[in-house]
Amino acid sequence: MSDNILEELFIKRSQQKKKTSPLNYKERWFVLTQEKISYYDYDLDKGKRKGLRGSVDVEKIKCVETVQTEPNTPQERQYPFQIIYDEGPLYIFAKSEDVRALWIKTLKELVRFNKDLMQKYHPCFWHDGMWLCCQQEVKLAMGCKVLDTKNGFKSTQSSRRASRKPLPPTPVEFQEKQGRPLPPQPPEPPAPSASMTVIAEYSYTAMTDMDLELRKDEEYTILEKSDPNWWKARDKYGKEGYIPSNYVVEAASGLERFNWYSKNMNRSQAEQLLKSENKDGGFLVRDSSKAGKYTVSLLTKVGGETGGSCRHYNICTTAQGQFYLAEKHHFNTIPELINYHQHNAAGMVSRLKYIVSNRAQPPSTAGLGYGVWEIDPRYLTFIRELGTGQFGVVKYGKWQGQHDVAIKMIKEGSMSEDDFIEEAKIMMKLRHENLVQLYGVCTKQRPIYIVTEFLVNGCLLGYLKEGLTQHPTPIQLLEMCKDVSEGMAYLESQQYIHRDLAARNCLVDGNGTVKVTDFGLSRYVLDDEYTSSAGSKFPVRWSPPEVLLYCKFSSKSDIWAYGVLMWEVYTLGRLPYERLNNTEIVDQVSRGLRLYRPQLANEKVYSIMSSCWHEKADERPTFQELALNVQDLLYELQ
Repeated sequence: MSDNILEELFIKRSQQKKKTSPLNYKERWFVLTQEKISYYDYDLDKGKRKGLRGSVDVEKIKCVETVQTEPNTPQERQYPFQIIYDEGPLYIFAKSEDVRALWIKTLKELVRFNKDLMQKYHPCFWHDGMWLCCQQEVKLAMGCKVLDTKNGFKSTQSSRRASRKPLPPTPVEFQEKQGRPLPPQPPEPPAPSASMTVIAEYSYTAMTDMDLELRKDEEYTILEKSDPNWWKARDKYGKEGYIPSNYVVEAASGLERFNWYSKNMNRSQAEQLLKSENKDGGFLVRDSSKAGKYTVSLLTKVGGETGGSCRHYNICTTAQGQFYLAEKHHFNTIPELINYHQHNAAGMVSRLKYIVSNRAQPPSTAGLGYGVWEIDPRYLTFIRELGTGQFGVVKYGKWQGQHDVAIKMIKEGSMSEDDFIEEAKIMMKLRHENLVQLYGVCTKQRPIYIVTEFLVNGCLLGYLKEGLTQHPTPIQLLEMCKDVSEGMAYLESQQYIHRDLAARNCLVDGNGTVKVTDFGLSRYVLDDEYTSSAGSKFPVRWSPPEVLLYCKFSSKSDIWAYGVLMWEVYTLGRLPYERLNNTEIVDQVSRGLRLYRPQLANEKVYSIMSSCWHEKADERPTFQELALNVQDLLYELQ
């Protein structure tokens, strides 16, 4: 048929949906069109294809790659490749390298504009309940090998085909066009390389026999970086073990080596910290709201203000790449610039007299030790109840008597426990400064526990209503939105859908940083009222038309919910559509009703909110684009 792009007789491997399922290999006639890849029975004697055996929609394909051949493989299975879609990998064996290369190239051309293309994949087979490349035992586990570019092409967030109307600019093209840097993205796990030397920014007490103790400011040699969260290291005494990768910085470079640098600190947090120290000339260097730029924040008591006032100076660069705060004084590095201004004001209100550091509190780790995801409940101490959530009571406690944790005690019958336990192994590997860290689970007894990072300021919704000052600044409100957008951009990059994003599912730490929590948990709810859009517990007020009408969740439904969360922030915690009941909301939102502009939100802020509420899901921005827009607006305000 003229619509067919390619046809070929391949060997197909069975899916092996259960660990006990025997593998089989059968010849199938494969047909590729613009819309589908289909495979049929084949009559060798007559040379004809017969009944359809299965198909995959092209728009659902997330990755097309080769597969490493297993030892002692027969000649007819020497050229395998994989097509990865929602249900997992489809393994196909070509007769020659040329045929395999042609199909991979053609498929990659077809899927290059698909949404949610994978950034990492498994280079080896799934076999007998395990990935042969990384030994993970969860079939949907994130890949262990990073693609140089997504499926061989630059990343794009659009799912529209090239044959349709022109695509909007990708984030990379958008950056080049606007001359603006993208928001910071979490680093991909580095490929194993030659050993490097790092310096410990924080002390770390070994939690397991496989861990290595860290002593602040001492040097360590990195031996292995196969796990992005836990690196194998050797100390100066020759002892080896695993360390949290976010506790160390490479010795040769990086501002992290200097106590005056406060990574991931925003303007409001800097002012709070400087005023708490209350020293004239107290200073720190922080990331600017514009990615890749830095700001010096300085407390001065000049002018006799009670408690002093904070000034913020952006570190500028010349055309030659030198740094400066004062036009006449240029430096090759930022540390040289800071050293000069510690002795000379040179245009600032004061010289930099006292270093103010936020390094007393170490960051959270991905688990409570290398390889630990099952936590012994005997090591947990319950201190007080924090509240009751969808799955049961949440308590504040300690692990091993010293580490603050939050413990969700899962009410029996509220969750699909076995499915969640499998997923928890993957969720623990998600680490970002704007996500609440999952530390582990207790599954050997009932009720099961979910153990997470504890955030002292609690739920964002309560913080908006009671924890903020009566007159929050526009910068404070926008910084909260920025935190959530960057946490969600990370989840988006990992192909994770939250499904229940709202202010009630975000938490606030002691510095005012907002972190997203409970991502993906709604998939395991067994409550019919919650899982049906007609039920009273379903998050109707945060849901787009395609969820209200068809229960169709995607990253774009999370975008809609983010717009509603922004509205919650700018109304200081009011209930969306407060005068309507759920039935009225379903009807009126489907007809085009949208939330009004809050009094505290200017037109630019409301424009970002409104962009999340397009009726057509593919016209809504990505979280990466939202983070960029919020970042730019924050930079304007500062």
